[in-house]
Amino acid sequence: MSHSRPPLAGLRVIESSLLGPGAITTHLADLGADVIKVESPAGDYIREMTWPIVEGVSLLHLHVSRGKKSLTLDLKNPKAVEIYLELVKTADAVVEAMRPGSLARLGLGYEELKRVNPKIVYCNISGYGMTGPYKDMPSHGIAYDTWAGLVPPAYDEEGFCYISEHASMGIHAGPVFGALGILAGVIRARETGEGCQMEIAQSDAAAYMDWYRSESWKAYERPESEVTGNKSDDYVRRAPGTAGMKEGVRYQMYDSSDGHVLFMASEKEFWKNFCEGVGRLDMFERWPGSKFADHARNNREMQRELREIFKSKTSAEWIAFSNEKNTPIAPVNTPKTIADDPQFQERLPWYPRDKHGIEMLPLPLKVIDEKLPAPSKAPTVGEHTEEVLRRVLGWDDAKIKAAKGSGALG
Repeated sequence: MSHSRPPLAGLRVIESSLLGPGAITTHLADLGADVIKVESPAGDYIREMTWPIVEGVSLLHLHVSRGKKSLTLDLKNPKAVEIYLELVKTADAVVEAMRPGSLARLGLGYEELKRVNPKIVYCNISGYGMTGPYKDMPSHGIAYDTWAGLVPPAYDEEGFCYISEHASMGIHAGPVFGALGILAGVIRARETGEGCQMEIAQSDAAAYMDWYRSESWKAYERPESEVTGNKSDDYVRRAPGTAGMKEGVRYQMYDSSDGHVLFMASEKEFWKNFCEGVGRLDMFERWPGSKFADHARNNREMQRELREIFKSKTSAEWIAFSNEKNTPIAPVNTPKTIADDPQFQERLPWYPRDKHGIEMLPLPLKVIDEKLPAPSKAPTVGEHTEEVLRRVLGWDDAKIKAAKGSGALG
């Protein structure tokens, strides 16, 4: 079934962005919002950033700018500023996805926008936010992850330090939190008639996503009489977060006959199911473990037994075993192999290359019994200038011609 209107139809966002932070509105566009990307006549150089470059355009742009309309305005031209304000009158939100104050310097700060539309929600997304000693520093996405303590330095064979492979966090989490904030602000504005100004730092988002480790370290500053490990570890403290997984045995990665699997039988019930399933109840009787959260830390004898057992089946056979015997065993994929996983193929069907320029992942959110429309391909610079002026502002040919003549459109 396809609903006549996607969930965010009727939401209009004016976006002024450079590079990856523009992803804040990608999530909204995926859900049906009308996102108008206002660009300088030269365009956002996101189209030339990172790799791969697909038929002359970056993958970053193809993904982040999908579903959006591109309108060019030379905001150094007073007429262009007037057009921007006209667009704001029709909008729910304005996104400044660049250094804080960039729009204000052009006469398009929150105070100016609020005067023409009191309900406007104004959201800035930047690297380090609007306050603090780093607020004016130039930066790129990896900076927020190194700042947040997520990327340990690595060294090559010649002793040179390099950026280790890692999953980017801040550049993705910041836009998600920002999109959530925009929706919250719009809901309130529609109820009360009052908009608001908000901001999100991608660095803050990276740190927040790692709250478990940082809060654990803070908790460990308290005496051990107050903060301990868990019961199954005899209350001995483990290293925070995933660093505490190294010594695990019942909760650990193992080699299969053709790859790897993650074994997670930390509850006694799951451990017993596993031992029964492989015909080794003797292991359960010898090492029954605690009821919950027992990783059998440092039990090398058990680990050797499990190492040999897991080598006896393929990864796919172990996944089938997990389903059949009700004991948690998970696939271990890579960014390259994940697309071959049947769960991935069921849940995240690629948007096709012919419509988007490259195979691309869809929004992971599912609306039950509805099919979200696929977003349009990321726009070329100014691709929708005339269409937006006609559709949103109701302009005719003469007015568009006059704006072009004034230089407002670049």
